[in-house]
Amino acid sequence: MDQVVRLVVNGDAVTARVESDWNLLRLLREGLGLQGTKEGCGAGECGACTVILDGAAVNSCIFPAVAAEGAEVVTVEGLAAPDGTLHPLQQQFIDKGAVQCGFCTPGMLLSAKALLDRIPDPTEHQIKSALAGNLCRCTGYNQIIEAVQAAAADLAATPAAGARASSETEEVPA
Repeated sequence: MDQVVRLVVNGDAVTARVESDWNLLRLLREGLGLQGTKEGCGAGECGACTVILDGAAVNSCIFPAVAAEGAEVVTVEGLAAPDGTLHPLQQQFIDKGAVQCGFCTPGMLLSAKALLDRIPDPTEHQIKSALAGNLCRCTGYNQIIEAVQAAAADLAATPAAGARASSETEEVPA
């Protein structure tokens, strides 16, 4: 049975018809044509499908589309500025060699952004904890951690970009 879901995706209000068994990943990819979010395992274990939903990183492959009613969702397509300027995370992933095959990259970027939005200057432990649900088979993670640290520094040095991050300094669960 079709249901209508209204939500905000990457700053745009959208209304979509979904089947009751659709997950958020399917809504994004098939319903809205946003192909950046990837399906890896389909069971919420690899993090390739991570998006930000109402400020929290979630595995879209196990999140029911109908539960996104009224939510605000950010996908990898929503990270860059409208003029195409890359988000500091995206630029640092490139600069630090944190992008290899690229399959995990969208999920890694969104998990990292959710972290930096909560904790603008995270410790290495906080970064590792925030990325623990994202699997990468190529980089060995060191470049990814370095990219997140560098992006945090970039955001802190750029008042407009830093305004996206809150001043809250909570501990990310291990």
